[in-house]
Formats: sequence, C-alpha cells, structure tokens
Amino acid sequence: MKVARSIKMRSLTKPRVIVIGELNVDIVATDLVEPPQMGAEILANDLTLRLGSASAIFACGIAKLGHEVTLVSQVGKDVFGDFCLSELRSAGISTRNVFRRPELRTGATLALSTRKERALVTYRGAIATFGYKQLRMSMLKGHRHLHMTSYFLQAALRPAFPRIFREARLAGLSTSFDPNSDPAHTWTSKIGQVLAHTDILFLNKSEALQLTRARGVRSALKKLGSSVPCAVIKLGRKGAVAIRSGEIVAVDSYKVQTLDTTGAGDSFAAGFVAAYLRGNSLIECLRSGNACGALSTRNAGGTAGQPDTVELKNFLRRSPS
Repeated sequence: MKVARSIKMRSLTKPRVIVIGELNVDIVATDLVEPPQMGAEILANDLTLRLGSASAIFACGIAKLGHEVTLVSQVGKDVFGDFCLSELRSAGISTRNVFRRPELRTGATLALSTRKERALVTYRGAIATFGYKQLRMSMLKGHRHLHMTSYFLQAALRPAFPRIFREARLAGLSTSFDPNSDPAHTWTSKIGQVLAHTDILFLNKSEALQLTRARGVRSALKKLGSSVPCAVIKLGRKGAVAIRSGEIVAVDSYKVQTLDTTGAGDSFAAGFVAAYLRGNSLIECLRSGNACGALSTRNAGGTAGQPDTVELKNFLRRSPS
C-alpha cells in the first residue's frame, strides 16, 4: 500500500515516463587491483549482484526523482529474472509490462571496475529476442516521455526503433535516445531514422566522434545539433556539453568518492530528462545530469547510489556551479 500510494502521489505532480528496452542483471566486481587481462587472474575486493541494463538503470533513476515509470521489457523465468522483477518493484516500477519467457534465460553483464575505468562482458539472453511484435502502442497512453537505449544490443527490437519513436511523437510524447556503443564500430546510417524523431540525444565522447565522423567534440556537437533539437555529449570526469536551439553549454563534473562507474551515463540521462521535463534551462539540465551521474558512482552497480529529489537538491545547493 505504501508503494502504491507513493506512485499515486508522483503521478499527480510529475510527468509519467515510459522506458522500452533491455533488462538484465549486473554482476559487479569492484575495486580491482589492476585492469583485467586475458590469460591472467586478478583480484577484486568486492562482488555484488545488482539490477542491470541501461533501460532499468535509467528507469530507477528517474523514478527516484519522483516520476511514475513504466518499463516494457523481457526476461526469462529464472532466478535472475526473479531478481530483476523484485528490484523493479522495490523501486516502485510496475512489472506488469515485463514479459517472461520460460524457454529463455535472463541476460547478464559482468562489470569489472577499477576506480578509473571498467570493462563489460554481456550475455544477451532474453534481450536478443525482445521485439516489436510483443509491444502494444496503447502502452504509450498516459505518458509524457519515452526513453530508449542500447540500440545495437537489441537485435530484434532495433529495426522498430524509428517506428516506436515516430508513434510516440504522434501520441504527444517527447523522446530521448541513448544508443550506447556499437560493438561492431560500424554506426550504421539507419540510426538517422531514429534521430529524426528524437528530442534529446545522449552520447559519450567516443560515440559522438564515431557517429559524426568528426575530429573534435565541438565539431561533433554542431553536427548533432543539426540533426536533433537537443544533443548531449557526456565527457566523464570532464563534465558534459550540450547544444539546444544553437545554444552550446558546457559544465564541469562533480567530485565524489567513486567506487564504480557502472550505469553512470544512464543516471546522468535520468537527471537530465527529469530537469528537462520540468522546463529547466539547458545548464540546469546538465547540472542535474552531472550530479545524478556522479552520485551514482558512490556504490557498486548502477542503482544503489542514485539520489532522490531531496538528496539531489541538497547536493546541487552545496556544490559550486
């Protein structure tokens, strides 16, 4: 009853957000004494099982900031699937639209993190077969914003990304898109069909340079700004830069005691979108994103360190702009 009442109160004050995409667990090995190397054994000082996937981390992050969230996804009928559903319910996110397939195994990512960088190994499992035929576009009703990510990871859903974004726009939703990295490093031109219906685009520096074929961040940002209304390039420890309606804004990062950077970019996106939906200025959106991304790195996994509205507000008040 307490969770249901909390969701009801959120829906009265903040726009509802729908996230369509992948769902898996993260097995996070933190504080590695050195980066992993093939043919060698290394030690980790801790190992944690967490809710994973860019979609779920974003969903939990924006739910903690007061938004009612619908996650549409697929897992297997196994222990990892049970864990994902339990964690989502604890975050106040409905699991009504998470499909379970007994013949599939839930996906998993092994995250190996030093204090400065990380390596990821992903088994897609149920992620690979989640496709448009399982969706009902009536799911969009009652929502104000759609977020999708992991474009290259979701082989079955990928061809439908442009259609989903187009239908969301026609239904009156704003949209955000974080394609994440392309393991094949090809960055197919078909991604432009998604950008045509994207309001906010999130990329890190490497992704932005590969997508635009630009040589520098500013050049990449200008190219992206001609394709989407708002483009954001995440620069990690160097902060973030964005362009909206020709306006370019850069902000520095916030310094926190970092344990694990898993999902920091997705927490950044959650903070940025939450501020965007409040109608905040571009610099306020960037500060909110940077703060949420930084705070998320204090704990192992993508969701444990994410701030709620009060913590985020207090952190921004204490921290210099």
